[in-house]
Amino acid sequence: MKVLAVSGYKPFELGIFKNDHPSVTFIKSALKKELIQMIEDGLEWVLISGQLGAELWAAEVIFELKLDYPEVKLAVITPFLEQEASWSENNTEWYKSILARADFIDSVTKKRYEKPWQFRLKNQFFIEKSDALLLLYDQEKEGSPRYIYEMAIHYQNNHSYPVKLITFYDLQVIVEEEELRRSDF
Repeated sequence: MKVLAVSGYKPFELGIFKNDHPSVTFIKSALKKELIQMIEDGLEWVLISGQLGAELWAAEVIFELKLDYPEVKLAVITPFLEQEASWSENNTEWYKSILARADFIDSVTKKRYEKPWQFRLKNQFFIEKSDALLLLYDQEKEGSPRYIYEMAIHYQNNHSYPVKLITFYDLQVIVEEEELRRSDF
């Protein structure tokens, strides 16, 4: 696997409204755990669309991992131009800081937002241009990741396309491991 698409919940879907929320640390730990394994198995590129939440947290993890794995690269391929136009100032700054460090930036549709088809086209593009999908998603909690998940599962009918989910159970395991580690001191 050389190219991995990463996506998942937006922060508000998880009840997270600040980047320093304690849950973000555990989400990033779960992403890091999966990404290290994949990088050590030959992963070269991580694709995100730059959406708030799981994707930008994954970007931050990639930047951290580049210290030990400089060969891994980050591509930000947005569904449409200026996706951050209606975001808060803090979120726009966060997004632009990610773009500033990305290895590749482009947009699937070379126009501003028009209709939801641009999101569907982005999901299709990500699935067809990647070798696998890593998704922060739990089928017990509906949310925006459902759409790329369902498209990826449908794609699996005719293609070898691994879909790796990070579920709430996986996050709970990370929380418990961290509590255990802290109690050892």
